[in-house]
Amino acid sequence: MDYKKLIIRGISYSQTQSGAYALLLEHEETSVKLPVVIGNFEAQSISLGLEKDLNPPRPLTHDLFAEFVKNTGFKLESVIIYQIKDGVFFSNINFKNPLIEEELILDARTSDAVAMAVRFDAPIYTTSDVLNEAGILLELEETQKMEAEEEEVLTDFNDLSEVSVEELNQLLNDAVKEEDYDTALRLQEEIKRRNKKIE
Repeated sequence: MDYKKLIIRGISYSQTQSGAYALLLEHEETSVKLPVVIGNFEAQSISLGLEKDLNPPRPLTHDLFAEFVKNTGFKLESVIIYQIKDGVFFSNINFKNPLIEEELILDARTSDAVAMAVRFDAPIYTTSDVLNEAGILLELEETQKMEAEEEEVLTDFNDLSEVSVEELNQLLNDAVKEEDYDTALRLQEEIKRRNKKIE
């Protein structure tokens, strides 16, 4: 089957479901976007998987499973979003053990599959049928608007303009210790934004 490679474009608050997030995947060649509604825990887990330098003091469920997979000699080869039915995406996680030449395919929720893929730097694919049924082509202006809204969401929980970088780093450490990953990610975004200004 001719699979289409997807890249993660971002995570933002869902406009359709309260308390949920929207994971935005994009087909590299056509720029068609695939929005997947995910829960708060999965949004945190995917974000932490993408931020390689932010380590929680205790492993999350996806970290634990990833460690188990590595210790069994398997490697996560790819994630395939193969179907959408009644608005629900269906995915497979494909594992391979090169030592015993064994392959393993597990059915998974798409949010869990993506959370695992980012921990293994594994590619995410979908089919033409899924893209045709659920994909949307956002204009450049709309995409920029979504990115601006996402940045606003990340920083609009406190007025950080008066807080020094040293204090931000301390708040970041405290948030990680308390396992408040939403706050930790927002603080990290603010620190990165400040560092870009300095550069």
